[in-house]
Amino acid sequence: MFCSKCGSQVADNAAFCPTCGNMTGTQGTAPRGIPVAPGAFPPQTTVPPTSYGGGAGQSPVYAAPVAQPIRWAGFWLRFVAWFIDSIILQIASTFIVLPFAVSTEIRDVILNHPPQSPAEIVALFGSLSKLIIVSACIKWLYYALLESSAWQATIGKKTLGLEVTDLQGHRISFARATGRYFAKIISILTFLIGYIMAGFTEKKQALHDMIAGCLVIRKI
Repeated sequence: MFCSKCGSQVADNAAFCPTCGNMTGTQGTAPRGIPVAPGAFPPQTTVPPTSYGGGAGQSPVYAAPVAQPIRWAGFWLRFVAWFIDSIILQIASTFIVLPFAVSTEIRDVILNHPPQSPAEIVALFGSLSKLIIVSACIKWLYYALLESSAWQATIGKKTLGLEVTDLQGHRISFARATGRYFAKIISILTFLIGYIMAGFTEKKQALHDMIAGCLVIRKI
């Protein structure tokens, strides 16, 4: 089908036009002229049968909701969401990582007992490496699992009414969410310009969004 606003070709099941963001109205609408059971769809406005030339006794006709243009999430909204997520991850990491730290050679360093031999130094670096890997896995799973879940957002994004979608407005897979997460490394290596791009690109995409083929949209 084609977008009613800009004329671009749009996938039949797309939630919005990937070019202009105009909602297609394909989700949550009832077939025209067919009564809908209570609760099957969100409440919609009914049009009197006489509006279509019908008479008494005819089934009501449901009008499709007016499609609203999609709204992209800009840089500052995403920054606040990141800040909230960072606090949550810091708290979670403390409870998960601290028991691991006190059960390894890191405990001696915390207690001001530095390693005294090469073997102890190697053991300390081994423990630190494990600690870094555990912390990295916590962050990766937090973002990838939540953004590919039914929420389509981390807790920070959900708080601000943001969702991560593909270019057609659909929920992304765990693999795509993982790719988006690790693509953030490239955004960091560009001296954070990859993140700042979310403030001035057409669809408010950061560099890692473009690499993964994702959008961050506003739902409220």
